Amino acid sequence: MSDHRIEQLRVHRINIPGKAVHSHGIGDVAGIHTVILELITDTGLTGWGEAATWPAFTGTAEAALAALHVYLRPHIVGADPVQVEPLMKTAETAVVGHPEAKAALEMALLDLAGKISGLSVSELVGGRMREDMGLSFSVANPDFGKDLEDVAEMWADGVRIFKIKTGFRGHDFDLMRLERLRADYGAEADLRIDYNQGLTAFDAVRHIRDLEAFRPTFVEQPVKMHERETLAHIAHVIDTPIMADESVFGVREALYGVQIRMADIFSLKVFKAGGIRRALEVAAIARAAGIEVYGGCMFETGLAHAAGAHLMAALPELRLDCEFYMSRYYAAEDILTAPFPVEAGRVHVPKGPGLGVEVDPAQLAKYAVEPALG
Repeated sequence: MSDHRIEQLRVHRINIPGKAVHSHGIGDVAGIHTVILELITDTGLTGWGEAATWPAFTGTAEAALAALHVYLRPHIVGADPVQVEPLMKTAETAVVGHPEAKAALEMALLDLAGKISGLSVSELVGGRMREDMGLSFSVANPDFGKDLEDVAEMWADGVRIFKIKTGFRGHDFDLMRLERLRADYGAEADLRIDYNQGLTAFDAVRHIRDLEAFRPTFVEQPVKMHERETLAHIAHVIDTPIMADESVFGVREALYGVQIRMADIFSLKVFKAGGIRRALEVAAIARAAGIEVYGGCMFETGLAHAAGAHLMAALPELRLDCEFYMSRYYAAEDILTAPFPVEAGRVHVPKGPGLGVEVDPAQLAKYAVEPALG
């Protein structure tokens, strides 16, 4: 028990424009529509969390806001912030689903627990195995000429990992882009492919075999999220490693994925799993089965990136790096008081207690969709 109590819960819904449209197999995205959670204690500390959503993937910002403001608030105000697991257990029973809202709650609680104890979030959840990791950028602009300009800029910054979003404009377009990127950057470029469910089961194997000529590191989620047995078949017949993203949210899907050997890699995301510690459980299941993991993200701010970086830092093994590029290379602006730490193509885990980052209230106000609740 601590001497701190949560005195106020405030929820902010914000919308930050993106620098470009990003296209995916399940639709286009033009900005970051997210929910920011602010927990204030009676001792003057503030813990921050984020519920990053995508309607075609996890859920909506409006639903996350309602889960936090209406259904979880009564269980959080007045509570001891260091009692993270009891509070998250209560959250599980208070409202079904809404993993993004629960991730935001856990994030803010861990941020407060870290500020109270003087420990970083990665230390709170097990310890820091690494201080930095490689950064992947998603090549997803339907205007490929603009994407080439962005890739060149990032190459100059030291970025060497590029994930090409495929399946939204035809197979020939995908082949053309991969051919150009491999020709321009050679073997030094780590090229990866992400269909975001954009292929039909009928076409998947032969289309992926065409793309294998460009030596991708992996192919992510080629078919629909519920077609888990199909994904397992693809993983069995394709030489390139296959990654499950939308097909693995939490521990139940991870366990089933292991049982049918659904994929060679699981994409870990704080918001799919419902929090950092639940994502670590997914990683443990994968590790026990010899399945690799990768640090994925949603359309999110530097606040969520910080949580993701602490998650990745706490993993015993991480060979495939992460994609926390939104705040630096996609969003028109961020909401942090200092830039999320990316340097020379690598994400650096924030230092300091809790998440190691702070939110700028002026930026929250600038991009607010409506007045804060609470």
